[in-house]
Amino acid sequence: MDVLAQSDWPDWQTWVWLKWIISISFTFAFGACAGSFLNVVVYRLPSGMSVVSPPSRCPSCGGCLKWYQNLPILSWLFLRGRCQFCRCGISVQYPLIELISGVIVAGLAILIYFPDPGTYWAGVGGDWWILRGFSGSWPAFICWSAALLGLLAMLLVDARTFLIPIEIPFVITLICWILWPVQALMSGASGVGAEWPIPEFGWAGSLAGFGGVLGVFAGMALLKTGVIRYSFHDYDDYLEGDEVLADYPHARREMGVEVLFLLPCMAGIALGWLFGLTLQGEISPVISALGASMLGWLVGGAIVWGVRIFGTLAFGREAMGLGDVHLLASMGAAFGWFDPLLAFFIAPFFGLIWILIGQFGSRVFKGLGHQLPYGPHLAIALFLIVFLRPVVFELGDIFLPGLQGFSSVRLAQFTPNG
Repeated sequence: MDVLAQSDWPDWQTWVWLKWIISISFTFAFGACAGSFLNVVVYRLPSGMSVVSPPSRCPSCGGCLKWYQNLPILSWLFLRGRCQFCRCGISVQYPLIELISGVIVAGLAILIYFPDPGTYWAGVGGDWWILRGFSGSWPAFICWSAALLGLLAMLLVDARTFLIPIEIPFVITLICWILWPVQALMSGASGVGAEWPIPEFGWAGSLAGFGGVLGVFAGMALLKTGVIRYSFHDYDDYLEGDEVLADYPHARREMGVEVLFLLPCMAGIALGWLFGLTLQGEISPVISALGASMLGWLVGGAIVWGVRIFGTLAFGREAMGLGDVHLLASMGAAFGWFDPLLAFFIAPFFGLIWILIGQFGSRVFKGLGHQLPYGPHLAIALFLIVFLRPVVFELGDIFLPGLQGFSSVRLAQFTPNG
């Protein structure tokens, strides 16, 4: 038997590697296809165009592309970067975004599924992913993949237009609020007790999340009915020419309007938390998972919105855009409350690096280091945290002792009974 097992080992190892190669190739192809759609989103959303119709076409001559002319990366190579109809050049941005999207999804799969439990790189996602495998964690994998791909889209649009279309973070949040409960149903029914990918807080935290989200809906209802008005409603009146940023003189006044909008949310969080403290017994995995995602959404948005309000009151100018609020909120819905908080404090370092690049690199590369909004820096920080989490925590323990222990709440134990 030992001789037979040893002789069979190379073949078995070959099949294992073949399975992984096929799996990673599939995830790369999936990401590249998503990247093809991201190209549409990045091009059309800032212009107010539909991302559904008309179908893919040449932006120069309007010629509709056949299916075989719309294959991610390959079609651009086959066409040699030129439209088949008018021979105009096709920007290298299209295959590059598709390539980056494929690498993001495939890289995520490699980092959360390949390491052995308890090893250094298993710290990227935690042992939960490795123990469950893709078949037992596909809803969570889609949540994280959608969040990262949406983050890439927001980075590209914000860097070019200084705006973040609300549709992108809205779709990310909706996906997370649907699939995290689905994942909890699968995990709760499986009997596997392992680290849950996002931090949970029992009845109090979950109901605080529910209450806060209901409060946001209440604030939106007040806006729609005209009880309170939208902030910066007259901002466009102060824009000059083609400028996207205006010298707006009433920023402090508008913060009062935004505080009014947030009052129902704050009341909902407080009431939900207090009511949750009175509840005893085990919490449903579905309620716990959805509440954790909602609380992450609230915390992610609150970080930026708080700085926006206090910074604007202090300096008399709009401190941060609402697009950054939606960006970080959607990341909280996907990754929980801790990652957006950490990203917010890491992002300024990338802003500083970008300023240095602008001072010393623009002499060599024209346009390098031009002014960027805060959104791209937040996005880069989040990519760093997700893909290099063990490295980030090692550096954090050097500069911020205790960060590793503080972040352990992210790895709260999840059992079938909550």
